Amino acid sequence: MKRALVSVSKKEGLVPFVQGLVEEGIEIISTGGTKRALEEAGVPVIGISEVTGFPEILDGRVKTLHPTIHGGLLAMREKSEHQAQIAEHNIAPIDYVVVNLYPFAETIARGDATFADAIENIDIGGPSMLRSAAKNHADVTVVVDPADYAPVLEAIKAEGETSLELRKKLAAKVFRQTAAYDAMISRYLTDAVDEGRPESLTVTYERKQDLRYGENPHQKAAFYKSTSSSASSIAHAHQLHGKELSYNNISDANAALEIVKEFGEPAAVAVKHMNPCGVGTGKTLVEAFNRAYEADATSIFGGIIALNREVDAATAEKMAGIFLEVILAPAYTEEAIDILTKKKNIRLLTVPVEAGKPESKLTSIHGGLLVQDEDKFGLGDAEMTIPTKREPTEDEWTALKLGWKVVKHVKSNAIVLTNGEMTVGVGAGQMNRVGAAAIAIEQAGERANGAALASDAFFPMGDTVETAAKAGIKAIIQPGGSIRDQESIEKADEYGIAMVFTGVRHFKH
Repeated sequence: MKRALVSVSKKEGLVPFVQGLVEEGIEIISTGGTKRALEEAGVPVIGISEVTGFPEILDGRVKTLHPTIHGGLLAMREKSEHQAQIAEHNIAPIDYVVVNLYPFAETIARGDATFADAIENIDIGGPSMLRSAAKNHADVTVVVDPADYAPVLEAIKAEGETSLELRKKLAAKVFRQTAAYDAMISRYLTDAVDEGRPESLTVTYERKQDLRYGENPHQKAAFYKSTSSSASSIAHAHQLHGKELSYNNISDANAALEIVKEFGEPAAVAVKHMNPCGVGTGKTLVEAFNRAYEADATSIFGGIIALNREVDAATAEKMAGIFLEVILAPAYTEEAIDILTKKKNIRLLTVPVEAGKPESKLTSIHGGLLVQDEDKFGLGDAEMTIPTKREPTEDEWTALKLGWKVVKHVKSNAIVLTNGEMTVGVGAGQMNRVGAAAIAIEQAGERANGAALASDAFFPMGDTVETAAKAGIKAIIQPGGSIRDQESIEKADEYGIAMVFTGVRHFKH
């Protein structure tokens, strides 16, 4: 008679599956809560202690870690020496293993979970059984995911056993899941001891969805989410309407969300190709959106919009009048949903817009991975100095602060022009800083006169200040720190520009 060892934390779909195994003549061995659940359902079960001849001890920490279990899992059927050895020790082969792991991820996600709670939810016996069974998949069928109950049972009913191809697939899934499980535990313990840059880095992500393609149609792609990511992330966004998100939609939506998090007042952010094309603030959301639109009415077409307030009917009417790919916000009124869902393809997402805990930023390179802290440095953290003769006015300070919030989210070299309520010009991704300034000024046109300029890094010489001055810019915020800072300071004083040094740069590559 074939045997199945069943021990699961997720009980969904378990009873019908195990009943199906019993109907196929398979004997069931089980432990603890799983055994009780099966007995209550009337499924005949043999307790693990009856098999091992040893009681469960240490509050259940030790029950399956026994040669009778692992001998039954690891014995190779075609090796006569293995068969002789397990016969000598009265060990019966185990042909099926149905195990899923203690809920470690769910435990640490709870706000009230203690360190001791986390440790108690580190599974030892489960991964050991899974790994033993998966290693011996030539003879043993191992099921770690309830989604695989149906195909396994169908195969047994149709053929009397599972195929080697299916067993290989199930074994591969086991090692993916145990690797992910260990990665979560190692990260939790590493964070607990504040080991910022460990000697090895193991990360794990769960597939959220397959994508039609990547940045271009010839590139395959999928979307994975971190098991420990903040709720305020695109990975946890809920889609209310519209066609499936694309790779580029997700990238741009993430960029828009990170920018709009910078603002406490009502704000709207429009993003194209990972750069903001318009950012607006206001007393109301519709006022903020109107300003984001006016910032660059050309580039916003086909853009991604992020908002930090519930979308009302007035804002929805404005957005419905132009072609947008994605809108994301904390919520929508019923009227707003009615208005926006008339557009068949627009994607509407809800996501909390809040700071959330900082996460490491991972950037893949060919053959490696770059890891750094997120750039969460704000003006409140900076030790600002004013090296020029003139200090910014109150209105100029407002414009400078808005520009500084935005410029750190623009690809370097970056220049952002603002008037205190909205961006009026954005120069992104240029090979020299004066070139970025020229693009921002050209985009701003007459609105550059009286505007403030934010630069993500210092000016290597005074030419950018002179270009800004000739366009009528009245205030500049930049990190400072160039060996030729004095040249920029003198240029600013020559044109009566107020300049602020933050001491911190915001490169973004």
